[in-house]
Amino acid sequence: MNTNLSELKNKVYFRFIMAPIFMGLILFLPAGSLKYWQAWIYCAVLFIPMFFVISYFLKKDPKLLERRMRLREKEEKQKIIIKLGFIFFFIGFIIPGLDYRYHWSNVPVLLVIAANAIVFSGYLLFFLVLRENSYASRIIEVEKGQKVITTGPYSIVRHPMYFGVLLMYLFTPLALGSYWAFVFFLPLLPLIVMRLLNEEEVLLRELPGYREYCQKTRYHLVPFIW
Repeated sequence: MNTNLSELKNKVYFRFIMAPIFMGLILFLPAGSLKYWQAWIYCAVLFIPMFFVISYFLKKDPKLLERRMRLREKEEKQKIIIKLGFIFFFIGFIIPGLDYRYHWSNVPVLLVIAANAIVFSGYLLFFLVLRENSYASRIIEVEKGQKVITTGPYSIVRHPMYFGVLLMYLFTPLALGSYWAFVFFLPLLPLIVMRLLNEEEVLLRELPGYREYCQKTRYHLVPFIW
Protein backbone atom coordinates (compact mmCIF):
# COMPACT_ATOMS: atom_id res chain seq x y z
CA MET A 1 0.00 0.00 0.00
CA ASN A 2 2.82 2.41 0.91
CA THR A 3 4.60 1.52 -2.33
CA ASN A 4 1.43 2.19 -4.34
CA LEU A 5 0.91 5.51 -2.55
CA SER A 6 4.52 6.48 -3.20
CA GLU A 7 4.13 5.68 -6.91
CA LEU A 8 0.91 7.68 -7.03
CA LYS A 9 2.60 10.65 -5.38
CA ASN A 10 5.41 10.55 -7.92
CA LYS A 11 2.95 10.47 -10.84
CA VAL A 12 0.74 13.20 -9.41
CA TYR A 13 3.58 15.58 -8.56
CA PHE A 14 5.28 14.95 -11.90
CA ARG A 15 2.11 16.00 -13.71
CA PHE A 16 1.74 18.95 -11.36
CA ILE A 17 5.26 20.12 -12.22
CA MET A 18 4.70 19.64 -15.95
CA ALA A 19 1.37 21.49 -16.00
CA PRO A 20 2.72 25.00 -15.21
CA ILE A 21 5.69 24.39 -17.51
CA PHE A 22 3.36 23.54 -20.38
CA MET A 23 1.04 26.44 -19.54
CA GLY A 24 3.98 28.82 -19.30
CA LEU A 25 5.25 27.80 -22.72
CA ILE A 26 1.93 28.27 -24.52
CA LEU A 27 1.33 31.61 -22.80
CA PHE A 28 4.72 33.32 -22.64
CA LEU A 29 6.29 32.12 -25.91
CA PRO A 30 3.55 33.67 -28.08
CA ALA A 31 3.66 36.79 -25.88
CA GLY A 32 7.40 37.08 -26.47
CA SER A 33 7.84 38.51 -22.99
CA LEU A 34 7.83 37.53 -19.33
CA LYS A 35 6.16 40.88 -18.59
CA TYR A 36 2.80 39.38 -19.55
CA TRP A 37 1.38 40.10 -16.08
CA GLN A 38 -2.09 38.73 -16.80
CA ALA A 39 -0.55 35.30 -17.44
CA TRP A 40 1.33 35.40 -14.13
CA ILE A 41 -1.85 36.14 -12.21
CA TYR A 42 -3.80 33.48 -14.08
CA CYS A 43 -1.15 30.82 -13.44
CA ALA A 44 -1.05 31.75 -9.75
CA VAL A 45 -4.85 31.45 -9.52
CA LEU A 46 -4.68 27.98 -11.06
CA PHE A 47 -1.57 26.35 -9.70
CA ILE A 48 -1.26 27.63 -6.13
CA PRO A 49 -4.68 26.22 -5.13
CA MET A 50 -3.95 23.11 -7.19
CA PHE A 51 -0.95 22.26 -5.02
CA PHE A 52 -3.08 22.34 -1.86
CA VAL A 53 -5.90 20.38 -3.51
CA ILE A 54 -3.49 17.65 -4.60
CA SER A 55 -1.94 17.50 -1.12
CA TYR A 56 -5.42 17.29 0.42
CA PHE A 57 -6.53 14.35 -1.71
CA LEU A 58 -3.25 12.49 -1.37
CA LYS A 59 -3.98 12.45 2.34
CA LYS A 60 -7.76 12.12 2.36
CA ASP A 61 -8.67 10.24 -0.84
CA PRO A 62 -5.75 8.88 -2.91
CA LYS A 63 -8.17 6.60 -4.77
CA LEU A 64 -9.77 9.68 -6.30
CA LEU A 65 -6.42 10.90 -7.60
CA GLU A 66 -5.73 7.46 -8.99
CA ARG A 67 -8.99 7.67 -10.92
CA ARG A 68 -8.14 11.19 -12.09
CA MET A 69 -4.87 9.90 -13.52
CA ARG A 70 -6.69 7.76 -16.11
CA LEU A 71 -6.71 9.43 -19.50
CA ARG A 72 -7.77 6.76 -21.99
CA GLU A 73 -11.48 7.13 -22.79
CA LYS A 74 -13.50 3.99 -23.45
CA GLU A 75 -16.46 5.63 -25.21
CA GLU A 76 -15.90 6.39 -28.91
CA LYS A 77 -17.94 9.61 -28.74
CA GLN A 78 -15.80 10.84 -25.87
CA LYS A 79 -12.60 10.20 -27.81
CA ILE A 80 -13.80 12.50 -30.59
CA ILE A 81 -14.98 15.17 -28.14
CA ILE A 82 -11.65 15.11 -26.30
CA LYS A 83 -9.66 15.50 -29.51
CA LEU A 84 -11.76 18.45 -30.69
CA GLY A 85 -11.63 20.01 -27.24
CA PHE A 86 -7.85 19.80 -27.13
CA ILE A 87 -7.56 21.63 -30.44
CA PHE A 88 -9.72 24.55 -29.31
CA PHE A 89 -8.10 24.49 -25.85
CA PHE A 90 -4.57 24.65 -27.28
CA ILE A 91 -5.29 27.42 -29.78
CA GLY A 92 -7.36 29.28 -27.19
CA PHE A 93 -4.35 29.52 -24.89
CA ILE A 94 -1.98 30.60 -27.66
CA ILE A 95 -4.13 33.54 -28.79
CA PRO A 96 -3.89 35.57 -25.53
CA GLY A 97 -0.09 35.64 -25.75
CA LEU A 98 -0.24 36.85 -29.34
CA ASP A 99 -2.90 39.34 -28.26
CA TYR A 100 -0.53 40.69 -25.61
CA ARG A 101 2.36 40.92 -28.09
CA TYR A 102 0.42 42.72 -30.83
CA HIS A 103 -1.95 44.71 -28.57
CA TRP A 104 -5.17 43.48 -30.17
CA SER A 105 -7.26 43.87 -27.00
CA ASN A 106 -7.45 46.39 -24.20
CA VAL A 107 -9.13 44.61 -21.31
CA PRO A 108 -9.44 46.86 -18.20
CA VAL A 109 -7.42 45.77 -15.17
CA LEU A 110 -10.52 45.48 -12.97
CA LEU A 111 -12.14 43.17 -15.54
CA VAL A 112 -9.02 40.99 -15.59
CA ILE A 113 -9.09 40.75 -11.79
CA ALA A 114 -12.84 40.01 -11.72
CA ALA A 115 -12.41 37.30 -14.37
CA ASN A 116 -9.63 35.69 -12.34
CA ALA A 117 -11.91 35.70 -9.30
CA ILE A 118 -14.56 33.82 -11.30
CA VAL A 119 -11.95 31.37 -12.60
CA PHE A 120 -10.95 30.74 -9.00
CA SER A 121 -14.60 30.22 -8.00
CA GLY A 122 -14.93 27.67 -10.80
CA TYR A 123 -11.88 25.84 -9.50
CA LEU A 124 -13.27 25.96 -5.96
CA LEU A 125 -16.49 24.33 -7.18
CA PHE A 126 -14.36 21.74 -8.98
CA PHE A 127 -12.67 20.95 -5.64
CA LEU A 128 -16.01 20.70 -3.80
CA VAL A 129 -17.27 18.24 -6.41
CA LEU A 130 -14.17 16.05 -6.05
CA ARG A 131 -14.53 16.09 -2.28
CA GLU A 132 -18.18 15.03 -2.61
CA ASN A 133 -17.69 12.35 -5.26
CA SER A 134 -14.74 10.00 -4.97
CA TYR A 135 -15.79 8.36 -8.26
CA ALA A 136 -15.29 11.58 -10.27
CA SER A 137 -12.91 10.03 -12.77
CA ARG A 138 -11.35 12.00 -15.61
CA ILE A 139 -12.83 9.53 -18.10
CA ILE A 140 -16.41 8.32 -18.51
CA GLU A 141 -16.76 5.02 -16.67
CA VAL A 142 -18.83 3.23 -14.04
CA GLU A 143 -16.95 1.17 -11.48
CA LYS A 144 -18.13 -1.85 -9.55
CA GLY A 145 -19.84 -0.73 -6.35
CA GLN A 146 -20.21 2.87 -7.52
CA LYS A 147 -23.19 4.73 -6.10
CA VAL A 148 -25.17 7.75 -7.25
CA ILE A 149 -24.08 10.95 -5.47
CA THR A 150 -27.02 13.20 -4.61
CA THR A 151 -25.53 15.47 -1.96
CA GLY A 152 -23.64 18.76 -2.02
CA PRO A 153 -23.42 20.36 -5.49
CA TYR A 154 -25.09 17.25 -6.96
CA SER A 155 -28.33 18.21 -5.20
CA ILE A 156 -28.52 21.29 -7.45
CA VAL A 157 -27.33 20.08 -10.88
CA ARG A 158 -26.38 16.69 -12.26
CA HIS A 159 -22.98 17.80 -13.53
CA PRO A 160 -21.60 20.43 -11.14
CA MET A 161 -18.01 19.68 -12.16
CA TYR A 162 -18.74 20.69 -15.74
CA PHE A 163 -20.38 23.87 -14.47
CA GLY A 164 -17.19 24.73 -12.60
CA VAL A 165 -15.08 23.95 -15.67
CA LEU A 166 -17.46 26.05 -17.79
CA LEU A 167 -16.91 29.06 -15.51
CA MET A 168 -13.16 28.62 -15.81
CA TYR A 169 -13.20 28.31 -19.61
CA LEU A 170 -15.59 31.19 -20.31
CA PHE A 171 -13.70 33.67 -18.15
CA THR A 172 -10.17 32.56 -19.05
CA PRO A 173 -9.92 34.91 -22.09
CA LEU A 174 -10.72 37.97 -19.96
CA ALA A 175 -8.43 36.75 -17.17
CA LEU A 176 -5.64 36.61 -19.75
CA GLY A 177 -6.51 40.04 -21.13
CA SER A 178 -7.83 38.89 -24.51
CA TYR A 179 -11.17 39.38 -26.24
CA TRP A 180 -10.09 37.44 -29.33
CA ALA A 181 -9.51 34.22 -27.39
CA PHE A 182 -13.29 33.94 -26.91
CA VAL A 183 -13.49 32.76 -30.53
CA PHE A 184 -11.75 29.51 -29.53
CA PHE A 185 -13.05 29.09 -25.98
CA LEU A 186 -16.75 29.42 -26.88
CA PRO A 187 -16.80 26.16 -28.93
CA LEU A 188 -15.83 24.35 -25.72
CA LEU A 189 -19.35 25.04 -24.43
CA PRO A 190 -21.18 22.78 -26.93
CA LEU A 191 -18.41 20.19 -26.52
CA ILE A 192 -19.03 20.13 -22.76
CA VAL A 193 -22.77 19.72 -23.41
CA MET A 194 -22.09 16.84 -25.83
CA ARG A 195 -19.76 15.23 -23.29
CA LEU A 196 -22.21 15.37 -20.41
CA LEU A 197 -25.13 14.11 -22.52
CA ASN A 198 -23.07 11.12 -23.60
CA GLU A 199 -22.00 10.61 -20.00
CA GLU A 200 -25.65 10.54 -18.96
CA GLU A 201 -26.33 7.84 -21.55
CA VAL A 202 -23.60 5.71 -19.97
CA LEU A 203 -24.77 6.38 -16.42
CA LEU A 204 -28.42 5.65 -17.27
CA ARG A 205 -27.30 2.38 -18.81
CA GLU A 206 -24.81 1.22 -16.19
CA LEU A 207 -25.31 3.02 -12.86
CA PRO A 208 -28.21 1.75 -10.69
CA GLY A 209 -30.38 4.55 -9.34
CA TYR A 210 -29.20 7.21 -11.80
CA ARG A 211 -32.53 7.38 -13.65
CA GLU A 212 -34.33 8.13 -10.38
CA TYR A 213 -31.72 10.78 -9.58
CA CYS A 214 -32.33 12.46 -12.96
CA GLN A 215 -36.07 12.57 -12.28
CA LYS A 216 -35.41 14.29 -8.95
CA THR A 217 -32.60 16.63 -10.10
CA ARG A 218 -33.93 18.37 -13.21
CA TYR A 219 -31.04 20.59 -14.24
CA HIS A 220 -28.14 19.16 -16.22
CA LEU A 221 -25.56 21.95 -15.99
CA VAL A 222 -26.79 25.45 -15.11
CA PRO A 223 -29.09 25.89 -12.08
CA PHE A 224 -32.66 27.00 -12.97
CA ILE A 225 -31.81 27.17 -16.70
CA TRP A 226 -30.85 23.74 -18.11
